[in-house]
Amino acid sequence: MHPQGTARLRTSDTEREEVAEILRAAMAEGRLDLTEGEERLATAYAAKFRDELAPLTADLPFGGRQALARTPAARAATRRSVSRHASLVLIIAGVLTGVWMLSNATFFWPAIPLTFLVIGLFKHARYGRWRPEYSFGHHHRH
Repeated sequence: MHPQGTARLRTSDTEREEVAEILRAAMAEGRLDLTEGEERLATAYAAKFRDELAPLTADLPFGGRQALARTPAARAATRRSVSRHASLVLIIAGVLTGVWMLSNATFFWPAIPLTFLVIGLFKHARYGRWRPEYSFGHHHRH
């Protein structure tokens, strides 16, 4: 039992690895020197409970999420996601243009929804996420 009387939650390999990735990214940015980074990594891999992991990234910007978002793996995942989003916009553009051509309308009405779709794509490319409610690393936690 935890001193406050609440049960401590055990951590998982995935959570330990996530914290280790944040720590490695912070070391690469120069926020942690080699010695302190290695100490924190050792602590992260030895952690048995979630509350042991939190202090390891608490003094890093956004709990280390900012550094993690700039790792090569995160950037590659964002590129793949933006590429899928762009493909979807192109497919929708093709379908809407086809419907417009069949409708014999003189005004190119697909420009209106396509404008919003393209703005969403640019926001996705700029900010690395598509849905505003999505926040990196917090989609499975409560």
